[in-house]
Amino acid sequence: MPSDTSLNDHESVSKNKSAGHDPTHAQTSSVDIKSLSIGELVLLFKKLGQPTYRAEQVLNWVYKKCASNWESMTDLPLTLRRQMAERYVVSSLECVRVSEAADGTVKFLWRLPDKNLIESVLIPANLDRFGQRGDRITVCISSQVGCAWHCRFCASGIGGLKRNLLSHEIVEQVIGIERWCRENPSWVATVRRFTGTIVNSSRQKPIERFVDNVVVMGMGEPLDNYENVMTALKTLNAPWGMNIGARHITISTCGIAPQIRRLAHEPYQFELAVSLHATNDKIRDMLMPVNKKYPIRELIEACKYYQRVKGRIITFEYLLLSGVNDSERDAQALVQLIQNVSCKVNLIPYNPVQGLKWRRPSDETINLFIKTLKKHGINATLRQQKGVDIDAACGQLRLRTMAEADTGKHQPSSRTAA
Repeated sequence: MPSDTSLNDHESVSKNKSAGHDPTHAQTSSVDIKSLSIGELVLLFKKLGQPTYRAEQVLNWVYKKCASNWESMTDLPLTLRRQMAERYVVSSLECVRVSEAADGTVKFLWRLPDKNLIESVLIPANLDRFGQRGDRITVCISSQVGCAWHCRFCASGIGGLKRNLLSHEIVEQVIGIERWCRENPSWVATVRRFTGTIVNSSRQKPIERFVDNVVVMGMGEPLDNYENVMTALKTLNAPWGMNIGARHITISTCGIAPQIRRLAHEPYQFELAVSLHATNDKIRDMLMPVNKKYPIRELIEACKYYQRVKGRIITFEYLLLSGVNDSERDAQALVQLIQNVSCKVNLIPYNPVQGLKWRRPSDETINLFIKTLKKHGINATLRQQKGVDIDAACGQLRLRTMAEADTGKHQPSSRTAA
């Protein structure tokens, strides 16, 4: 029988009907099954005269077993599988490229049904001081095709915004990478200690999934695609979905102040990361056009509001660009700006993008910056660069692939597999 979660999700059914989405009256197989919640599936199977436990069977195949077609769902009657295939698709993204870096990072380039390209990145845990790697596997996913804000240091906005991703296209990035992990045990064996069972207090249990951390930091601005992103994250978090803990899911925004306030009232404990990258409007206007609409003061006030409502620490992302925002004076200004916000700062040395002018600061400059923050009591960490040899920074692989298509050339990066 369905879990209690299904009862709560029944409320979404009537809302979707009023918006023109009635799962019981799908006329074609163009609707993806991942766009339905457990409540909607329960209602659907009731209408079809099927027992309601069929909903959990389908969800188990889609999210736990990563099925990509109806034929594989062998515990469903054949007639039901055919009936469902006429109404709904179980889609999977077309993988155009898989690029593996020497550090274990893997970048995926996906082609959507409308031929647009998006990226996702699979990121293993960092090595500790003893050279041991933790077991956390993170997936960085995209929320849009391109981006409207055109941050000057980012490849995602080159070419502008094409469209929002649908909720199932966001979810399928995680499922697709989970499927890849299961099909590539040799990669898993190199990046985590436990590959088949987790030992806990002399008990052993099978690993439910390999992906256990999701960050919406790929192509696009998540808060500009609010409804689809939230629907996708709820599915990733739900026990009937991927069952990834809310505190293992991070939403990253360039600073859409009104949506940060809106996010504060969501009943989920998702983490929030805000791309700050400057301490005054002059530099931030130059780096991030979004600042002209939502300047720093308005952004910080929205962050404080979020914190008052949620009681959660915010992460400020700060990209270090040589000669632009990386001086000791910049570090001191950052301390003054965020000193009344309960936060941590994630410092990110610039990952070069072909065709852009920015440079990575020297190690000496980086160390002085983080030392200045810590001296004033700011919790600051330095993000380790990952996947430099495979264009792992946001939008790079998509941009290079599109350029190659235009010139008819293919120039594979290091350890690239198609």
